[in-house]
Parts: sequence; C-alpha cells; structure tokens
Amino acid sequence: MGTPDFALASLRALYESGEEIVGVVTQPDKPRGRGYVLTPPPVKVYATEKGIPVYQPATLRGGAFDGEIAALAPELIVVVAYGKLLPKSVLDAPPLGCINVHGSLLPALRGAAPMQRAIMEGLSVTGVTTMYMAEGLDTGDMLLTGEVPIREEDNFETVHDRMAACGAEVLLRTLAALKDGTLRATPQDNSLATYAAKIEKADCLIDFSRPVKAVHDQVRGLSPIPLAFTHTPDGKLLKVPAARRCRPEGRLAAPGTVLSLTPTPDGGIEVACGEGSLLITRVIPEGKGPMAAADYIRGRKLSVGDILG
Repeated sequence: MGTPDFALASLRALYESGEEIVGVVTQPDKPRGRGYVLTPPPVKVYATEKGIPVYQPATLRGGAFDGEIAALAPELIVVVAYGKLLPKSVLDAPPLGCINVHGSLLPALRGAAPMQRAIMEGLSVTGVTTMYMAEGLDTGDMLLTGEVPIREEDNFETVHDRMAACGAEVLLRTLAALKDGTLRATPQDNSLATYAAKIEKADCLIDFSRPVKAVHDQVRGLSPIPLAFTHTPDGKLLKVPAARRCRPEGRLAAPGTVLSLTPTPDGGIEVACGEGSLLITRVIPEGKGPMAAADYIRGRKLSVGDILG
C-alpha cells in the first residue's frame, strides 16, 4: 500500500527480491498539470508494468475495502506513504500484521512531512524506521532503522531520493529478520515524540528576521516543492528554489534588506537576515519560469536597499 515515488523504491525492492506481491493498493488517479490530465500514481505505473493487480479504493472506512483484502488474503501488508489512515479491520487482516516504512528515526518526526521537517529543523542526520502499524499516528512498535545524513548542500529532493533507497533497504532487512525469526519489536518512548505536520502555505513564507541558517534550512527543505517564497517591494511573489548561506553572523541591516546584487553565474541576491545574510541564487518571479538570480538581477527588478517580505 503506497502512492508516491518514495513508496515506489520499496515496491521495486520487493518485486526484484522475488517476493510474491498479491496486490498493490494506491490512491486514485489525480488531475495534474495545466491541462489537469488524470495521472496515475508512480506506484500504479510500476505495478501495471509488472502485471501486479492494482486497487484504488476511494476510502477504506466502514469496511469498504475489507472484501478485497479478504479475497487477496495477504500474509503481510507493507505500507509506504500510502496517504490514508488504515482502519482496524485492515490492520488486523494479515496474520503477520502491517509493517510501515516511515521517513524518520522514530519517535522523532511522526506525521505527514518528516523529510521536509528534518531539513527545515536543521538536523544533520535523519533516517528510516520500519514499524508494526497501530491505530495511532506512527505510534506502533519499532523494528529496524537506517540513518541518512543531511548535508549543507542538500534539499528535499536529494534527501528524499536517499531516504527512498534507505527505506527499501531497511524493508528488505526487516522481512529477512521476520522470516528467520530474529525480528524484535521495541515500543516507542512517547515522551521523546515530535510531530512533522503537513506543509502549509504559512510554512513557505520566508521570515528574514530569523538567523541565516534557519532561513537557508527552510529554503532547501521546501525545494523543489512546494518552494519557499517572499515578496518584492511592489508586492509581487518571488519563489526561492535555491540559496546558500553568505555571511554567517551579525546583524547587517533590517531583515529582508537587499545588501548586494551580483549578476554573475556564482552570484545572486544577498539578503540580510536576523543574523547573517542569505545569497539567493535561483528565483521564480510571479508569472515567470525558473531562472538564475543573475538573470533576474539583469532585468533590473531589484535595487540595493530594497526590502523583501
């Protein structure tokens, strides 16, 4: 049971390792792009290519999918970023239970956006945990883990891809231990739990009054989607796909002040933060496509002394 690219890595690992996959359950197709073309989830595309039966129930509530689960009679259900809460009837269906691949080192960062939040919170290490699923939100007993470093140059995309690969590897280790009888479950310490809430629009608005590291972590944690943003002095939206820390400390000017404009390939828009400054290197101006900050600067859209935000 899974939906996006993060889940695809685990499905591929299961298939290529020779597991008998009796069915794949994923979210319904959704309209995407400017033409609102109905688009299948990545997990469905792969499963269809491999001839694995695919199910896309609109809901699991009220026993809506219990008949299909009973007919498939799985020994084990693997859940990876499926996107719906599983009711007790589904959790109790397979004799070996439901194992979830979660994108954090539990009990930290339970919830919908653990990878983005790990970067936005400035962590240097995150990882993947397999766990038995329970009725609470990511509260089940933990099984195995794998660590993934978060580097200064990483963004959500690069961390996501390493996390997906790590999740697939931890899942295969978990199944191997289950088969040979060495798998041990460990209850989570709820006192150490933190919550990774879904990313909302308010999370994407850049607050330049924070230290430069926090602002940089926000930008890279939201790139390439949904993207951090600010506003130019004329009120136009300015999205920020890429930036780097420039000057690390000290209050250089009022937060959001444009300190320098360097229209060179390695330059950009230097903006004052609460402490230090951020160099914005790529932008998406309102109504335009992505561009280097140097190209935006040459369009004379900003001046030194302007305030963003």
